[in-house]
Amino acid sequence: MLSRIAARVVPFFGRLTVTADPGTRLAPGSILVANHTSLADPALVLAALRRRLAVEPVLMATSGLWRVPVLGRALTREGHVPVHRGTAHAAAALDRAAVALASGRHVMLYAEGRIPPRRDSAENPPEAFRTGLARLALATGAQVVPIGQAGARRITSGGRAKQLAGVLTAPVRRPGLHVHIGAPLTLPADVAEATALAHGAVTEAWRTAAGALGCLVDRAGSGTGHREPGMIDKTPPG
Repeated sequence: MLSRIAARVVPFFGRLTVTADPGTRLAPGSILVANHTSLADPALVLAALRRRLAVEPVLMATSGLWRVPVLGRALTREGHVPVHRGTAHAAAALDRAAVALASGRHVMLYAEGRIPPRRDSAENPPEAFRTGLARLALATGAQVVPIGQAGARRITSGGRAKQLAGVLTAPVRRPGLHVHIGAPLTLPADVAEATALAHGAVTEAWRTAAGALGCLVDRAGSGTGHREPGMIDKTPPG
């Protein structure tokens, strides 16, 4: 249900485009990991996955969403996984995700664990990953699919007043939104190495998505502005 709703609602708030690495195919029971920059980006990614690959994944999300009337019941009914961060129940989320993967369902998660604190609407590169992704991949042998999204911060970002204003004006502004799906990875057995590899792949997918919207990305990886659509900043490092 969530994916179907996202596919219907997202085009109302912006102009969504989707790309993928050549030959990208998802094996049954893959882990999908995306960069997290806004409250709006889960909807973008769900809509993109349904449009491009006809995929409707199990979502690992903060347990607070399960307290929202109607939404919480829908999340439970569809088998999505609540993450109780900072509690004794946090590890149980990985166990439930592993069961979903074993049944052949795809699982989508956010390895950063938070939205960046910046107040403006510029793009933000993926922050450091937590180790849950690597541990889940190691325990299940599942492939990891890196996903980059850009533009969600143009719908909602910053403080509460700014977020509300962004949502209310997005249908008029109709900002560009882009999701790029990278080629699947098999992560190494070392958790630190696997975490770094996955972070690098998601960062590269995010750069592709930001470039598709014409965003300037500085050498440190921060989004600093916009170019004409389709232009990508290729300034070499150093």
